[in-house]
Amino acid sequence: MRIAVAVTNDLVTDQRVARSCSALCEAGHSVTLIGRLLPESQSLSRPYRIIRMRLIFRKKMWFYAEYNFRLFFKLLRLNPDMVYANDTDTLLASYCASRVLHCPLFFDAHEMFPEVPELVGRPWVKHFWERIESCLIPRVDAAVTVCQSIADSYRQRMGVNMSVVRNVPPFRPVQDVLPDSPPMLLYQGSVNLGRGIDWMIDAMEFLPDFRLVIAGIGDEFDLMRRYADDKPWSHRIEFLGRLTPEQLRNLTPKATLGLCLLDNLGLNYYYSLPNRIGDFIAAGVPLLATDFPEIRRVIAAYGIGTLVSCQRGPALAQAVRQAVTSWNNLPQSERRERFRLAANDLCWENDKNTLLAAVSKIIDKEKR
Repeated sequence: MRIAVAVTNDLVTDQRVARSCSALCEAGHSVTLIGRLLPESQSLSRPYRIIRMRLIFRKKMWFYAEYNFRLFFKLLRLNPDMVYANDTDTLLASYCASRVLHCPLFFDAHEMFPEVPELVGRPWVKHFWERIESCLIPRVDAAVTVCQSIADSYRQRMGVNMSVVRNVPPFRPVQDVLPDSPPMLLYQGSVNLGRGIDWMIDAMEFLPDFRLVIAGIGDEFDLMRRYADDKPWSHRIEFLGRLTPEQLRNLTPKATLGLCLLDNLGLNYYYSLPNRIGDFIAAGVPLLATDFPEIRRVIAAYGIGTLVSCQRGPALAQAVRQAVTSWNNLPQSERRERFRLAANDLCWENDKNTLLAAVSKIIDKEKR
């Protein structure tokens, strides 16, 4: 089957989309991945066809309008056997093209798009995306999402049954790697609103024997870097910018503690299972994470970190020290076993079968 996969980013760091496309290729499908090209985009080499569109607009509604307009006609020219839409921002063009082409539409919800923090305080824009979802998601031929809480929410609101394909990395045996000295607190992922980066910058005042490393870029990158630069302890805070997946895999095991702190800025964050949790598990790095349902489900099940409420300043610094001390007091064999169990569960080899099964159902339906 010829499958056209659509996503709005430049493809470089989107590991979920890369894993999904590779799984489809391994299953014998012909995949074309469509994204966008930015001036700073790195070159890519993948075992499937890649199309990156150079757009005029980069942000907000003009970008989404231009992207969906271009995507619609790109899909018509490709004439695929199935359209695979990643997230709500690709859904309008994907739906329209699939109906013109009379081919099935597969939807992969990486998040609850209308609930992202960037739409807080923008009720008209949020309402627009809610209308897109309520009109189109019930009409897709199959759908998956990243965690059970989001799947439950869509089922209750729209009557749509979504399979759960978690955003987890491929299985790697957990290795014993000595953390860096001085101890490194690592945040990896998008530097966006509500990710707790400013909390940790403030907490570093009370953690003179630690350093903070932020790996990733995003809408708040320049703001957070300026915020850190204004602090007397800025010499212990490092912004690495965008790293390749290989660079990130080399960096992560050196961390003493992985950070997954989220502000409760809507259901998208509250119900999320951030992919960095799987990355920290694969690297054998304990977590300090916000006590939200899906995060709690993983960390409490395997005992691989510490859950905290939204804390700041001295309280957050104290939570960091307690998390590191509690983990270091465990026997090494116990730590290794906890991560072994977690890594065997939260790995792509388990979840890609769910994705392929959902795609196979569409193929079988089309054959009948």
